[in-house]
Amino acid sequence: MNNQRDEAHRFSILVVDDEPANIDILLGILGPYYDVKVAPSGAIALKITQQFTPDLILLDIMMPGMDGFEVCKKLKANEALSHIPVIFVTALTQGEDEEKGFKLGAVDYITKPVSPSITLARVKTHISLAHQMRTAENLVAARTKELSKSQQSAISMLAAAGHYNDTDTGHHIWRMAAYSQCLALAHGWPFEKACLLAQAAPMHDTGKIGIADAILKAPRRLSLSEMEVMRSHAEIGHRILSQCDTPLFNLAAEIALCHHEKWDGTGYPRGLKEEAIPESARIVAIADVFDALTMKRPYKKAWADDDAFDHLERGSGQHFDPVLVDCFLSIKEEILETKRYWNQLEAEGKMASVSDLLPQVLFPSA
Repeated sequence: MNNQRDEAHRFSILVVDDEPANIDILLGILGPYYDVKVAPSGAIALKITQQFTPDLILLDIMMPGMDGFEVCKKLKANEALSHIPVIFVTALTQGEDEEKGFKLGAVDYITKPVSPSITLARVKTHISLAHQMRTAENLVAARTKELSKSQQSAISMLAAAGHYNDTDTGHHIWRMAAYSQCLALAHGWPFEKACLLAQAAPMHDTGKIGIADAILKAPRRLSLSEMEVMRSHAEIGHRILSQCDTPLFNLAAEIALCHHEKWDGTGYPRGLKEEAIPESARIVAIADVFDALTMKRPYKKAWADDDAFDHLERGSGQHFDPVLVDCFLSIKEEILETKRYWNQLEAEGKMASVSDLLPQVLFPSA
């Protein structure tokens, strides 16, 4: 059984039994190959697992006070301990007892009196399976983290590309994305969907990468022909973002195409009206206009916050969805606090990215 030794890492086992003789037998079998800790009761076993996480637990069923079934149930109810494989060691042979144990989450049974070879074989098998599962889970977690970082980078690059020739927008794309998230949550969107919107919103002007500098940077009103060129950025952005068929980029493409549509049907590029405009785009339209109004641009001064709120209210039912405008106005303080946060980042010269919008549960730190 030398192949059960690993000089770099000896797996650990917790033996739980109220009979000292049984503990001695299992120590004799397992001790040469594993680090073995013992607990004479279920209650003590649970205390031990709060300080030490074994790779496997051998658990007697018939114990005074708290039997093995109850111990197993408590272990599996604890998220931090539920992954530990539990093997019941018991003299019970009734089928219903085995069925109960498996339903509680046990992986196997060993019948007393224990056989050294059977005990070692089953322990080795279940430790190996659990170790392989943890390795696979860690690999998936690492790959997921890597993909999340890649997605963040893609969002930031596409958002920056849309404003590459527009040097005066500062943190606009991140502020308006934050406003969009606030409004979506206030309007009743589920948290994860609102976070998806926050990731998609910064890409709303990706299509501006296809607009000439002379139009983007013009410090004057655009001519009618120039305005037609400028308006084409909605469809350009939609074509670019539609290249990736995922929920995030489908949402981003939808927003890019429709964020200049108006509630009364006078917007572009398709002249959509009222609820024919995707709600995501209706939300982003409000956030985008509010932020644009309160920013200084080459062709205008920054509006006062109250004037910007008044403008949204005047545009309710014409440019903007009236229900969403009312919702936006109802969270004024939250919007202004969000604005202060992003303005402070900008004033401090800090680079911003999509990860600043979202909780670390979505984008774990490196």
